[in-house]
Amino acid sequence: MSEREMEELKRLLKESMPAMQDAELRRDLWPAMQQRLAEPAIHMPWWDWALLAAAGAVIFLFPAIVPALLYHL
Repeated sequence: MSEREMEELKRLLKESMPAMQDAELRRDLWPAMQQRLAEPAIHMPWWDWALLAAAGAVIFLFPAIVPALLYHL
């Protein structure tokens, strides 16, 4: 890259990034974190369990598919 291109790139980067005048947080994050921790855990829908059972049954009934599945990982 030429010097002119480097200067243009620096100028574009400075324009795209806002200046960090006030680095302080606007609010305290701890109460929000406590509220999030108090929420119940994520619930797995029934169809996720059905898909997991179907995948387990396929692997149990057709064990030769395991190398093919591992190949695609």
